[in-house]
Amino acid sequence: MDILGYIAALIIGLTLGLMGGGGSILTVPVLVYLIGLNPVIATAYSLFIVGASSLVGVVSYYRQNLVSIKTAITFGLPSVVMVYLTRKFIIPAIPENVFSIADFTMTKHVFLMVIFAILMVVASLGMIREKREIKAGNAEELAYGKILLEGTVVGLLTGLVGAGGGFLIVPALVLFSGLPMKKAVGTSLIIISAKSLIGFTGDISNYEIDWQFLLIFTGLSVVGILLGTRLAKYVPGEKLKKSFGWFVLVMGIFIFIKELLLH
Repeated sequence: MDILGYIAALIIGLTLGLMGGGGSILTVPVLVYLIGLNPVIATAYSLFIVGASSLVGVVSYYRQNLVSIKTAITFGLPSVVMVYLTRKFIIPAIPENVFSIADFTMTKHVFLMVIFAILMVVASLGMIREKREIKAGNAEELAYGKILLEGTVVGLLTGLVGAGGGFLIVPALVLFSGLPMKKAVGTSLIIISAKSLIGFTGDISNYEIDWQFLLIFTGLSVVGILLGTRLAKYVPGEKLKKSFGWFVLVMGIFIFIKELLLH
């Protein structure tokens, strides 16, 4: 299973490179179902993998002046603080048995995977729908209240499930910051990288980290991103995105069934 997991790491990176996002949402299912990690550790590792991968991805955007540092700081600060607090205090505080109804017990394991499945379904619908142009407001005119709220919510979700949340961040940056789409994507990568890596530091003191495995898995994802970025010039990303969206939807439904009905 480890071999399949490492191949999946390469595919995750390849998907990110080809489509500019979406692949990281498979990281936790791969770590849980192929590698066999506990969901809490899997979400922690996913933060590092997603953060490091996004850091590599942001370089080309920054070189093209497609990153707004001002917006990244405004959105990123509440997100970084929230994801760190979630990993440091909220996740350890969740009881092993969240609640029980009749013969069914919602364990911490199932609770986290169900939240993740919900996020997968929401993300997949965004990929499947026909792409519509999001109309921006005045160029880089920040709606501070909305950005702070959105940043806090995204930070909480990232802390809980270990996904980057780019599908939530990019539309928010376009709508609330007036950024053009490409600049919103570049800016989102900085935010995702910062909040994921800083959030991961909240786990270091709580759990024993297998650095050898984590660095190998991350390295394969980064190789995949670099390959995907080159292939993106020849492969239509939007068509791939819709197909990948259906795959993510099926995976989300599978997790629901496995964790709630077959657990």
